[in-house]
Amino acid sequence: MIENEFLFLGLLADGPKHGYEIKLQLEEDLAPNIGLQIKSIYYPLAKMESGGLIEKEVGRKEGRFPEKYVYRITPKGRKKFDELMLHSLTAVERPFFQIDLAFYFLPLVGRDMAKRRLKARCVFLKKIRQELALLQSAAKTKTLSLILQHDLDLVDAEINSIQKIISQL
Repeated sequence: MIENEFLFLGLLADGPKHGYEIKLQLEEDLAPNIGLQIKSIYYPLAKMESGGLIEKEVGRKEGRFPEKYVYRITPKGRKKFDELMLHSLTAVERPFFQIDLAFYFLPLVGRDMAKRRLKARCVFLKKIRQELALLQSAAKTKTLSLILQHDLDLVDAEINSIQKIISQL
């Protein structure tokens, strides 16, 4: 829930939003560029509302349109957002990758097969790199461009690392 809190509080720290605006921002900016998959926005919003981190106002437009809710961050929510932001920017943890377990067992498989699979992984990573570069060139904001540059740097580091391992096999 903490990741959801950070996500929704961050979106609302920029200003009040309708649920639909939040959903669009998630689908158009965050999901393709950060890889987040949020199934429902209303459950986490309701939990944060009951915790006093956000509040919602009911508004009705003229005519027979359904009620719309406008969500806004509370002072308590802003304080929580600031705490989560500080933690996210300063927390350093050793990364663990699924491939690390495969490296541990590498001596148990044939060298040729391991090299072929690792080379195939590099091909796949290079395709991911191309997609990230395209996304970055089309990024709507500087912050999205920074995120994608970070991802590009990580993919480049993995490609370099895999190529070194291949040469050592």
